[in-house]
Amino acid sequence: MNILLIAALAALGALAPTDSLKTERIDSVVVSSGWARWQTPVTSSDVYEYELQVTSPLNSLPMALSLQPSVVTTNEGGTGLGYSKMTIRGSKGSQINVTLNGITLNDSESQEVFWVNIPSLTKILSSVKIQRGLGESVSGPGAFGASLNLEDNRWFTPKASVDFSYGSFNTSSTTVSGDIGRSENGFRAYAIYSKGITDGYIRNAYGDVQSAFAKLSWDGRYDDVSLTWLMGDQHTGITWNGISKADLAADRTYNSAGQYKDSEGNICYYPNETDNYTQNHLQLKYHHRWGLRLHWTSVLNWTNGKGYYDQYKTGKKFKAYGFGAADVADPSAKSDFIINKSMSNNYFVVKSDLRYFGNRSIISGGVYLSTFDGLHFGDVKWNKELGEISDHQWYLNEGIKKEANVWARAEYTPIPSLNAYVDLQYRGIKYGLTGIDDEFSDMTWDGGWSFFNPRAGLTWAPRLHHKAYAFVALGHREPGRSDIKEIIETNNAAGTSLKIKPEKMVDTEIGYEYSTSRVSASANIYLMEYKDMLLETGKLTDSGYAIKENVPRSWRRGIELAASWKPFRRLNFEGNATFSVNEIKDYTAYYEEYDDIDNWNFLGQYQEHFDKTTMLMSPSFVGMLRSTWNIFGELTLSSDLKFVGKQYWDNTASEDRCLPAYVVANASITDYFDIDLGPRHSFRLTLGLFLGNLFNRMYEADAWVYRAHFRGGSTEWYQEEGLFPQAPFNCMFRVGLQF
Repeated sequence: MNILLIAALAALGALAPTDSLKTERIDSVVVSSGWARWQTPVTSSDVYEYELQVTSPLNSLPMALSLQPSVVTTNEGGTGLGYSKMTIRGSKGSQINVTLNGITLNDSESQEVFWVNIPSLTKILSSVKIQRGLGESVSGPGAFGASLNLEDNRWFTPKASVDFSYGSFNTSSTTVSGDIGRSENGFRAYAIYSKGITDGYIRNAYGDVQSAFAKLSWDGRYDDVSLTWLMGDQHTGITWNGISKADLAADRTYNSAGQYKDSEGNICYYPNETDNYTQNHLQLKYHHRWGLRLHWTSVLNWTNGKGYYDQYKTGKKFKAYGFGAADVADPSAKSDFIINKSMSNNYFVVKSDLRYFGNRSIISGGVYLSTFDGLHFGDVKWNKELGEISDHQWYLNEGIKKEANVWARAEYTPIPSLNAYVDLQYRGIKYGLTGIDDEFSDMTWDGGWSFFNPRAGLTWAPRLHHKAYAFVALGHREPGRSDIKEIIETNNAAGTSLKIKPEKMVDTEIGYEYSTSRVSASANIYLMEYKDMLLETGKLTDSGYAIKENVPRSWRRGIELAASWKPFRRLNFEGNATFSVNEIKDYTAYYEEYDDIDNWNFLGQYQEHFDKTTMLMSPSFVGMLRSTWNIFGELTLSSDLKFVGKQYWDNTASEDRCLPAYVVANASITDYFDIDLGPRHSFRLTLGLFLGNLFNRMYEADAWVYRAHFRGGSTEWYQEEGLFPQAPFNCMFRVGLQF
């Protein structure tokens, strides 16, 4: 039966007067997950374990979610392995809050989730809920545009499996898992290990990533306890430079990372131009029930991360890395260096919530307390004249961020067809920086913010198969470390006192859904109105962060449409489309201005004003079509088309600086064979073939740009850009055994 119909029937059953025991049992699932129910008036979609498992083994989680409404994904190396990014309604990764079992995975300082640091998540998840817009406050402390709520595997049957895949670009993926199932006394143990290797599509886009997940749990009559460990380890080549238009025309796989010239003028590449990071997440969860109506859940979390990257730098001054007259004869002389930038951090969380389930109401409240301590430092490892350098650290700084997040929410059903929702959240944030940065700026800074984020909505389900909802919310978001760092550097260099403001958004959602066993359809209108939104200027820092600025007024407004049709039992068609306008009002672009291209004497800033313009990397159309055909038995053919509209590199809406619209086709064939060799000797064999970019489209999915203006000379503009070409036709073959 269609999944949407099952969800609708279950939810309508919960709305209607019914036996209280049945209602409480349905909602107990919500207690452990913290997800929005079907009645909750938020815009969301669900992706379940089966769909995650049948995607290409090459895919990171963002790539596996690429067909969901309003989602656009890209991969720096051109494949699905390595650094991946996603936007939802144009909202960037730092605006998308990601939680695993209710604990946020976003880095506290950058507010990003670096998916390469936690590879193979699709192998351990039972489901993903994508909430578009502000969503529920309990979905994460800093959701500001969208949220992903991840739940780990929930099956309780004994099993073991081995899965191996191999394909294009010398890519392989190996996964081993084991589950003892749930014993009679309620004990369960589950573990999974995965390793992925690839050469990548572009040069230096190789990857060697691994992840491990283990869970011990015990379920009693009134108490549940679980201990979860998630490890991610990645070693990848640096790919964040992108590629210029000129280089793209000559060689799509070119990557400038690590390039230098030897003494004879030959072009060489530093072999260790790499990014490396290891992260461990440890969660202890306790859930207690006082009967069927009152539930208490508490989670302790510790996340530890350590990483570094090496880079070869050409033509840099000695003094840029802290060498003085005591170290070299001329600190202003230029040379080649190999540098190492490192970081280590610890993130501690205590989360606790209490929920009450009445006959017509659900009332809950909770607290989320966290502390983050992040250390950043840089060392020079080698110099062309000095050789190997064992102990030269040129910067060290530390950031400490503390947060208190308190929420209360209630849902009330006065009549079976109507559900009212209110959600109140307070966030208090304290952030401090000390030390010096890589440009010798004093990073001493203390700041804090207090935010009140109310949400409210109504859901109306007058008849079976039909649901309408309306939702309005106010959200705030604090600046990230890179935003603050750029302001500090600007103020120190120019003697200014510029300040960066937190963002504010009012989100309005109005939607309708219809679902039967054969047909489902939905439409949602969203109005995301921003004040002081932080937008990228188009320039990147050395480590790939986008530099942002506040714009007074901007908005994302659109309509999301989705539908599925099942004309026959074994044939299903799906599609979704988002039409949107993503605009900034009264926007002024600022550029560095110099005298001419020969001398580069700084003269100040050049301004370009726009009464109204389009936000960068925000397509006005995103859509997909997919068909799934179960031919016979469990043999399944699937094909899909992903449409992404034109995207501008910066906020000037220039046709000279945009990515053309593109369409990408993918296909897969999977089959399952149950092989019985006698009592207790049976297993399931899985075979799969995954075809990516079926029609070999040569397209780019992401870009950045930096521009400078010249007041004199024959050249008016200087431009650097980075485009990220995606892989042409590629394939992966998969074989798996489950015992």
